[in-house]
Amino acid sequence: MGRLVDGFGRRFRYLRLSVTEVCNYRCTYCLPDGFKKSGAMAFLTPDEIDCVVRAFASFGVAKLRLTGGEPSVRRDLVEIIARGAKTPGIDKVAITTNGWNLKRNIHAWRGAGLTNLNVSIDALDPAAFHRITGHDQLGEIIAGLDLALALDVPTVKVNAVLLRDTVETGFDAFADFVRDRPISFRFIELMRTGDNVAYFDDQHVSGVDLQGWLAVRGWSPVAKAFDDGPATDYAHPDYRGRIGLIAPYAPGFCDSCNRLRVTAKGALRLCLFGELGVNLRDLLTPDQDEALRARIEAALIGKPSGHRLHESNSGDTRQLAQFGG
Repeated sequence: MGRLVDGFGRRFRYLRLSVTEVCNYRCTYCLPDGFKKSGAMAFLTPDEIDCVVRAFASFGVAKLRLTGGEPSVRRDLVEIIARGAKTPGIDKVAITTNGWNLKRNIHAWRGAGLTNLNVSIDALDPAAFHRITGHDQLGEIIAGLDLALALDVPTVKVNAVLLRDTVETGFDAFADFVRDRPISFRFIELMRTGDNVAYFDDQHVSGVDLQGWLAVRGWSPVAKAFDDGPATDYAHPDYRGRIGLIAPYAPGFCDSCNRLRVTAKGALRLCLFGELGVNLRDLLTPDQDEALRARIEAALIGKPSGHRLHESNSGDTRQLAQFGG
């Protein structure tokens, strides 16, 4: 079978598949007023998801990440994980979750074939966590994270949005968190979207602040695996875990792009911060496999060289939950 390569020679081995736009958190940088329905809630069915995953796997995509919104609001998530894990060619099945029911569900997810877990924890102080997310569940989320480690989930990571408030309070607590935990705690630079312009102007800081903090304290960058995302991880001999940085405003950030996105309603997004998308849903039946593959290949011709965030242009992305950011 062929491989997915765009006009800039970038090969795509990684699919981020949103399974819902719904999120039950009210994070200040994404959905401060909570999720609001903006049309039919007709998200991809497990059978349609099967068609998507099989098509991308046939092109050599081996890593599948289920995103949202919050993917665990779907009652059929265990089935979706299991189907993905059984797809020929898929060797990694990941979830990005806010962790609200992680402790309750991680056994089932792991049993269904989950290999990679990313949990969003934007603050380690309970009051700050509540202020950012609108929920007071930090203790339960950390308990779920530790349970995932006890269950030997192969790869466990934590995501935190890098905010001005984070920089001002320092990174010591985050480093302490990974001292004895074999996880990567990755900070993601706050990205401007259609709905968070004022918040972005108030809270955005460069990842250079974190890089400087790490360098002074003896943390060193680690080489990436071929199917890793855009994070640069840093290791220290005194810590079991790592600290990472995803810096979308850094020069050359898009040069090594290796992932494609499919939205919860079946559109192929060539860039998170692009415009529109290529509809795949009308071809998500078993008898349309070849037509689906052809449409995916043709769509890559239009993939841009990079986003336009530097021009304050976030495309038609209103908030990150919309397309599985």
